[in-house]
Amino acid sequence: MYPEIKLSVIGCGKWGINHVRTASALLGENLISASDRDPEAEERVKKISAGIDFHNDYGSILEDKRINSVIIATPAETHFEIAKMCLEHGKNVLIEKPITLFSAEAESLLKLAESKNLVLMVGHVLLYHPAVLKMKKMIDENFIGKVQYIYSNRLNLGTIRKEESILWSFAPHDISVIQFLLDNEKPVSVFAEGATFLQKNIEDTTLTYIKYPDNVHAHIYVSWLHPFKEQRLVVIGDGGMIVFEDSLKTEKLKFYKKGFSIVDGEIEKFDSDYEVVNYENLQPLEEEQKHFCECVTGKKTPRTDGLHAKEVLEILEKAQSNLKK
Repeated sequence: MYPEIKLSVIGCGKWGINHVRTASALLGENLISASDRDPEAEERVKKISAGIDFHNDYGSILEDKRINSVIIATPAETHFEIAKMCLEHGKNVLIEKPITLFSAEAESLLKLAESKNLVLMVGHVLLYHPAVLKMKKMIDENFIGKVQYIYSNRLNLGTIRKEESILWSFAPHDISVIQFLLDNEKPVSVFAEGATFLQKNIEDTTLTYIKYPDNVHAHIYVSWLHPFKEQRLVVIGDGGMIVFEDSLKTEKLKFYKKGFSIVDGEIEKFDSDYEVVNYENLQPLEEEQKHFCECVTGKKTPRTDGLHAKEVLEILEKAQSNLKK
């Protein structure tokens, strides 16, 4: 489908193997190789396609002149080093979120990609979900009036991470979506509180509050200590409200004609039942990879480029600073 793309996937763990599976279906034999330090990952890769070369380190991928693009799905603390090496060796990069652990490192990758005229894209996969794109379209077309408030809940029982807190594991998804819906507006302030129960210095639940210009507010509640799975995003405008619940099996996206208006100086409520909003049934990870391929072949700026990812990271850093206090 994209004959110019010659791809390798670095990192074949729980999420990385999804990238391998998706890329194999999308690119066929143009998914040339994959690598992971875990030798058992080779069996997972070969089950997808025996034609994919497997390596225990990514050094051979860097030296492979055939490969012009890589997907990096390794632990976050390795992102900067691996992405830097790939860019220096002339590879376009799609890297999983967060782009790095420090915004200064993200800025360094941005400059390196620009100097090499290479694509640097970050896997904020929800920005390729058709429901999120539909929400953005409804906001842009003034379907709910002026946006006043956005909140998100991303809750579940596990999986517990040892190397990162719930803030860094879950919240990047919602920060990236809120930034996207608000045209990457720079926040006025960021505040966060959290609680630690299971492991020292690793928060299990956090609440992040973000204030934007023009009296727009948002909060993000994330937890891996929750009795049931909930993924809910609510956008409230002065003309209506949109609710996206990805954890539901049906009717995931709804529009509510609800709110308040001022009539003759008095506040009056308007209220009606919800309408289900239809959207295309597309797989976000596949759409993300397609977008990456199109950006590489057409030298386009990705929707989730390095700058967007750096802004998400800066919000995370401010929230983390609050938690440490």
